[in-house]
Amino acid sequence: MNYIGIQHFSHFHGLPVHTPTPSSGTLPAADTVAWRLECDYDEETDFATLWEQFLDTVDTARVRALVIGPWWHDDYTPFAPVMELIVAHADRFPALRALFLADVEGEECEVSWLRMCDITPVLEALPLLEEFTVRGCGQEGLGLRPLRHTALKSLRFESGGLSGQVVRAVAASELPALERLDLWFGSSWYGGDATVDDIRPVLSGGVFPRLRHLGLQNSEIQDEIATAVASAPVVAQLETLALSMGTLSDEGGEALLTGQPLNHLSTLDLRHHYLTDPVLDRIRSASAPAVVEGGEAEEDYGDPDDEPERYVAVSE
Repeated sequence: MNYIGIQHFSHFHGLPVHTPTPSSGTLPAADTVAWRLECDYDEETDFATLWEQFLDTVDTARVRALVIGPWWHDDYTPFAPVMELIVAHADRFPALRALFLADVEGEECEVSWLRMCDITPVLEALPLLEEFTVRGCGQEGLGLRPLRHTALKSLRFESGGLSGQVVRAVAASELPALERLDLWFGSSWYGGDATVDDIRPVLSGGVFPRLRHLGLQNSEIQDEIATAVASAPVVAQLETLALSMGTLSDEGGEALLTGQPLNHLSTLDLRHHYLTDPVLDRIRSASAPAVVEGGEAEEDYGDPDDEPERYVAVSE
């Protein structure tokens, strides 16, 4: 998992990330850093103990951002008990505005092995949360129920296999403040069964009136998504659009070229694509002055006489 975004954050919610350890010494002021909690593989402390230590040593009433890293020290245990701790102590975090669940790198655990759960209770318990990111795959239990949340401005699912159930729940939620939405669809091998129909309410433009950034990424159906986006009313209200990390080919590129203008955007992110240079150049020309981020095309491993073999950036 080497793509941008699959990494430990150096900053989160505009704050430097601090991971407290037994030898940390003097701790920073609670509201000056994003606190990252992780279980150390060399320690026997479980997450429940780590959590209690955090509550006892940090003024959680002033904590603005929280990042949950690896929550196990000897096995890939389910995330549900961690979520239950956050929910049970939500009243201890009145200033919390940003939360990242499962900030775990591939060297620690593949994204498809993260044993997630329905994360709706976290959002329900933190009604003032503005930024929420979660990593994990549908086949390992990641779930969401439709909800109303009036403060959430940024919602991001980083997944190697995002279930259609989660995508439909996002589209059915009332999020009147939402400005940024990122959905990594992933691979069908790892539970990624979302379809274009699942995102049509979002594409209609009537669901999230304040949306300014939309990322529909890391998909095996990136051409279908691009074709739908080409005529989607929501595009007119966007400032940035990401169709990156997936299997975008000339088919999807031509759909973008024959669809609505994209030159009102500041950025169109197409990185990790299978476009030919002429089509990418035409997209750049047609989208100017928008910046089109493309880079080099990925290698198609298929036999020229057979079906192409194209891969998303993040799957297992």
